[in-house]
Amino acid sequence: MSLLEEQIRVLEEDLVACPLRISAYHDLPFAIFRYDPWDEYACRKHVRLLAHSLEGNHGKRVTFISLARLLWKVIQETEGLDSIIAEEKQFGFDRAQTTVYHLLSDDDFLPLRNLLTEEAGKLDPEKDVMFLVRAAALAPGMYRCSTLLDEMHGRTRVPMILFYPGTAEGRTDLRFMNLPDRANLGAYNYRVKIYGGH
Repeated sequence: MSLLEEQIRVLEEDLVACPLRISAYHDLPFAIFRYDPWDEYACRKHVRLLAHSLEGNHGKRVTFISLARLLWKVIQETEGLDSIIAEEKQFGFDRAQTTVYHLLSDDDFLPLRNLLTEEAGKLDPEKDVMFLVRAAALAPGMYRCSTLLDEMHGRTRVPMILFYPGTAEGRTDLRFMNLPDRANLGAYNYRVKIYGGH
């Protein structure tokens, strides 16, 4: 059994335990499932199998939320893709990326936290689980996954698992997409459990 499969099995056990073992806090029902970025397609396969098992064997309902889909929704419904492309051509990638960050985080636009809260509001915390997938779309620095989890603190009791493409740095830090400038941030030194952290 691969490390990926082993960690998926541990996650499943924790998701069906009573009480739930992914978090010790009812207002922070989140966990991070870290996997190596080069295992993207293998992880997608195992996550789908996990969802089928949770639904078929344990009576759970799994809702997949694509962060890539939400990213493009926010861009389309605010500035529009053509505007972002024009900004990048005129001012460079860093400026365009900063603009996208504001679209995803600023209350004047369409923050990810609000979209996720809306999705979670349709679900039953006792039965439903949200899988946040396609986080790589937020690379290299459009929006930090740790920021999203922080902002969701206290907004829902629906269990959420963020499937995080990255490498482990020590015991608590993660390097998003294994990018050289996205390491040792200390972003995960708080109460969120990390699967696949070692």
